[in-house]
Amino acid sequence: MIDVKMPDMGEDAGDEASVSFWYFDEGESVEEGEDLVELITDKATFNVPAPAGGKLAEILVGEGDVVKVGEVICRIEEKGAKGAS
Repeated sequence: MIDVKMPDMGEDAGDEASVSFWYFDEGESVEEGEDLVELITDKATFNVPAPAGGKLAEILVGEGDVVKVGEVICRIEEKGAKGAS
């Protein structure tokens, strides 16, 4: 299982962002590099890509939630892992 964390967007962007929307639902398959979620800061909108392909096993923050840098936002069950599709 891979923990996907809120990335550091640089000094200018601050240390937190709001979840705008998820591109996938729990249980859906994702490919490495596909956008998982859109996040918004005071200064920018950006997407967090999947660090690996597999199944989006668990979404830990909802749309409208505020997340801090380093916080786990979702988990991906890697392809080839037991139970992954």
